[in-house]
Amino acid sequence: MIKNWIHIFYYNIKNNKLFMFLNLIGLSIGISGLIFAILYWNDEHAYDAWNTEKSKVFEVINDMGENGEWYTNPAPLGPHLLEESDLVASYCYLNNWYNGANIYYNGEKEYSEKILDAQSNFFEYFPFDFLQGDKASALEPNSIVLSQKLANRIFGDEDPMNKEITYSNRKMVVKGVYKLNEKSSYKPEAVINAIDERLKHNEDAWGNYNFGLLIKLKNPDSKEKVAKQMETIYYKNKLEPSARDLGITPQEYEAKYGGFLIKLQALKDIRLGTINSGVAEGQGNRQFLLIMMGVSILILILSIVNYINLATANAIKRAKEVGVRKIIGATKVDIIKQFLFETALMSAVAIVISLVIVELVLPVYNDFLNKDLVIQGGLIYTQLVCIFIVLIIMAGVFPALYVANFETLKVLRGNFGRSKGGIWLRNGMLVLQFAIAAFFIVGSYIVYQQVQFMSTKDLGFKGDQIIEIYLRQKNPEAVFQRYETVRNEVAKIEGVKEVSTGIFDLGGGARSSSSFEYKGNNIQGQNMAMDFGMLEMLKIPVIEGRNISTEFASDTISSMLVNEAALRVMDEKNPIGKSVTWNGEDLKIIGVVKDFNLFGLDQDIPPMVFFHVKTIDWMQYNLDKVFVKIDASKMEETIARIETFWNSKIDDEYAFNYDFVNKKYERTYMQYVNQKNLFSVLNIVVIIIALFGLFALASFSIERRMKEIAIRKTLGADTKHLLITLTKQYVVFCVIGFLIAIVPVYYLLSGWLENFVFRISISVLPFVIGFVALLVLTLIVVLGRAYRAVSLDILTYLKYE
Repeated sequence: MIKNWIHIFYYNIKNNKLFMFLNLIGLSIGISGLIFAILYWNDEHAYDAWNTEKSKVFEVINDMGENGEWYTNPAPLGPHLLEESDLVASYCYLNNWYNGANIYYNGEKEYSEKILDAQSNFFEYFPFDFLQGDKASALEPNSIVLSQKLANRIFGDEDPMNKEITYSNRKMVVKGVYKLNEKSSYKPEAVINAIDERLKHNEDAWGNYNFGLLIKLKNPDSKEKVAKQMETIYYKNKLEPSARDLGITPQEYEAKYGGFLIKLQALKDIRLGTINSGVAEGQGNRQFLLIMMGVSILILILSIVNYINLATANAIKRAKEVGVRKIIGATKVDIIKQFLFETALMSAVAIVISLVIVELVLPVYNDFLNKDLVIQGGLIYTQLVCIFIVLIIMAGVFPALYVANFETLKVLRGNFGRSKGGIWLRNGMLVLQFAIAAFFIVGSYIVYQQVQFMSTKDLGFKGDQIIEIYLRQKNPEAVFQRYETVRNEVAKIEGVKEVSTGIFDLGGGARSSSSFEYKGNNIQGQNMAMDFGMLEMLKIPVIEGRNISTEFASDTISSMLVNEAALRVMDEKNPIGKSVTWNGEDLKIIGVVKDFNLFGLDQDIPPMVFFHVKTIDWMQYNLDKVFVKIDASKMEETIARIETFWNSKIDDEYAFNYDFVNKKYERTYMQYVNQKNLFSVLNIVVIIIALFGLFALASFSIERRMKEIAIRKTLGADTKHLLITLTKQYVVFCVIGFLIAIVPVYYLLSGWLENFVFRISISVLPFVIGFVALLVLTLIVVLGRAYRAVSLDILTYLKYE
């Protein structure tokens, strides 16, 4: 029986080569898109899956209301929590970032950019396999634990255990070697424990939010209760004492400065969590992942609809075959099994072709996502089997049932072509295809408009020809003095136009945020510490008052500027000369800075305060970059001169490290550029699949009407009239499909645009362009096929009548 089915299948392929090819390619492209999305999905969900503690470990996050979610905590919180709560098993303080530094051994240096500072129980939270040493005792104050890869780079074939290395001018002993798991929220190349010393110095500093904090719960279900306990601890140890110091009640303090809201996010949810995470490896892009999966499934549905459409259309040619099979004894079940078998063969071949497509395109896809995805592992093959089964059910059952219900006598008489059931099904599927295609065309244009808006928007500053150079500080007591030396020497280099510094990242925010008080109002601002000339270099205008200047000694002691956003919160029309209380110090406002985009365009412009670096002593310790504006006509040679000077005079230990300010800012919205590119590619794919289906279906439909066309031409119908007759139904389907797509595309793209504070408004233009593009493509395909039909010799179809 199966052999007979294969022969019939092969016979039909030979007689319908073009349509079988179009159907197979459309299905293969749809499956390829889903495989790409599944590979991305699997990779993101693999993070921390290996970690047996992932459900018990939680990151502590402070919700500061309008000031965002902070993933740093004060040093006393952990000890108080462990003492006062019987629900907490342990806590672990660690940095939320990696340090990059050289490690020296026997006079040779090896650079690592992923050195983590954490408490001694870090490996209880991330139980990497230890190849050497004892994970319970390896992290001592003067020890270092290395990953296998870094140990091999430093020591080669030598046994690294108990060897002495030099890290950050400190002698440290290797006490362990572990095997790193690549899919981890923390995957350091080396771990040290210097954080205990810093914690000790801050053991009573409830206002110093400098440390990442992980806690392990005895029962994960108690996280809400533990969060409330932490809020109570804050209330007793931070809010009440602060209120007493100000001579007000705790309720008044909370109303004025805000309370404490704690959020706990499980390690198993951190990678794709909805709460802002502070883990060193960063979060995945949950929205982008869902978009990838959604549009891939939509494209596969389009491919399946295409397949069903062509299968039911082709069934007209096979009606007599089915009728004869029924006459000789085949049951409905037999017919269904045969057509499901053919669908299974088509699906299997399509999956094989799709795997070839994925393998060929995967390098480009990896570059696009900055990933290293591969087709391997049992999970992906299990998912392919599931796809295979879904294809058979979705693409095979409808056509099989449709064909199996043919009325034997009707099809053998040759009048099956008048049956309405198949026509309605195919027309409905065609409308769905048009709707999906319209969704992608309109949606991709809206995404393009938003990304173009971000690319061309005036950010309020000019970062052209400005580079920022990373300045590694060697003496904490002479940070600003070292910067001044660097500034003066770099300014002498030919091609350098301006040199200054600012303790902030354009696109990333300031390095610290503090509140200041004005007329009883507490305003949280970004601390924009800077040197003279920084605003001028960035062409950020001071719209009222003046900038800090070397002509005024007070400008490095008690002067500050505010931006327009801060001024609105202060509700002050004449700020110049007014005093504010900033962290207990009285500073006088000398100017107002025009608002500019400090963060990416998905965030609002926050209140900012500007002052000279020397105004706030502790702010100098964050000074780690030098901004240099270079003559555009001498860019390459000037950077080369700076690098030569830097490596010989400033830092011969580490490589010269710089970045362009405007390029760095552009990376804040690169994920949305990627989404635009994704939509553009998928838009082309959707149009190709839809046109394949439209061409094949129009060909079948017109072929069935060839005798009608021949008779009409014999009776005098002209070509124009025939073309209109053959194409008008497809124009109607195109219009209906487009109207169906309007509401979903508007709703979903409006939701996507809510990611941005600065965004476009959806206008009628994308819908007009989408409709015109869809209609033109439809007419090109259908008119092309119809013109060939009406141009054929009518005698070919009338000579036997």
